[in-house]
Amino acid sequence: QVQLVESGGGPVQPGGSLRLSCAASGTIFSINAMGWYRQAPGKQRELVAVIRRDGITNYRDSVKGRFTISRDNAKNTLYLQMNSLKPEDTAVYYCNTPMYSSCLGYGCQPIIDYWGQGTQVTVSS
Repeated sequence: QVQLVESGGGPVQPGGSLRLSCAASGTIFSINAMGWYRQAPGKQRELVAVIRRDGITNYRDSVKGRFTISRDNAKNTLYLQMNSLKPEDTAVYYCNTPMYSSCLGYGCQPIIDYWGQGTQVTVSS
């Protein structure tokens, strides 16, 4: 059964922090790469952070140095620690399985043709 359940979003002031979590089914988590996508109002979904099963990470320039992606393979859980948040980080955040771990930004198709409900992050003063 396919399962992707995101949580941890909410309202936060600029400069604040949030930690997102994604509970995935074991079948999905066994796939090599997991990633965090986000979709801002009126924009396409973009991939901002990727982590391979071996722990190698890759970040979009816009979040590099502020976001940290991690995974717990034993718990089938993906995380995104977001620090120094900016208003432009406001979006619905989703986890999924990018087809290519080197892909970032727009047009990075996931292996799994399924999206969870996402978790809303709103950065505003």
